[in-house]
Amino acid sequence: MKILQFLTASALCSVALTNHASAGCNDSGEPCLIESGDYHISLPDGLQNGAEAPIVIFMHGYGSNGGNTMGNRKLVDPFLDQGYAFIAPNGVPRLNGHGSTWIFHPDQEQRRDELTFMNEVLDDAVEKFNLDRSRVLLSGFSAGAFMTSYLACRAPNDFTAFAPVSGGFWRPHPENCTGPVKLLQTHGWTDGTVPLEGRILANGKFRQGDIFHTLQIWRDTNICDQMRADERTVDGDTWRRKWTHCTKDSALEFVMVPGGHTLPDGWADMAIEWFEGL
Repeated sequence: MKILQFLTASALCSVALTNHASAGCNDSGEPCLIESGDYHISLPDGLQNGAEAPIVIFMHGYGSNGGNTMGNRKLVDPFLDQGYAFIAPNGVPRLNGHGSTWIFHPDQEQRRDELTFMNEVLDDAVEKFNLDRSRVLLSGFSAGAFMTSYLACRAPNDFTAFAPVSGGFWRPHPENCTGPVKLLQTHGWTDGTVPLEGRILANGKFRQGDIFHTLQIWRDTNICDQMRADERTVDGDTWRRKWTHCTKDSALEFVMVPGGHTLPDGWADMAIEWFEGL
């Protein structure tokens, strides 16, 4: 059984009305088509003439699609309100079932180079919509978070920063990553789909990674001088750790939030504050 049958599906969100500009690539709001796939995009209101909007790219979970991501207004609207263009790309179609997924695991059929795809999405959107290619936050949930992590490991300089939610690496963990990287890792205390310690699937054929080992990979990548965090805060059930004694042009923060395998309330505002503070 292929790994695609085991990666988690993201929650589907109903589409709500919004006053922000929906920027499909035609008047019907269809996704923008490029050679290697397609993507959805919404633009902020009130851009000044010649202004270039910063960008957030958010990758959906297993079995979902970019249209569902755009329907999650609690995720999308905070970015639009702060002047960001919001891009929700579509993964590749699942081999067994509906919806889409991302190609990140070595045992998956390599049907698309996802790094090439993401860069083609950015190049197309920047040209069409006058966006700022130098300010790009790459993020995703669940399978999209795994994809975010692998792209951060492979090509940290292709994007400004990374913010995976409920996902890291799969075993065997990468032996090393290209660095430095700027990354905000968010995870739920009671996540049972992507547990902190990982889990075994298909009678041992596939094994999710350990989130704490993932953080050690990022500390090694950023040449942090200690395992312990330099800044530690607790706010109710939200637990934050930040490493600051690391190499130049790096950033690393880990946030544990109440709840399980879901995008936590208020995550978008937290991610914006973190990204703006880099």
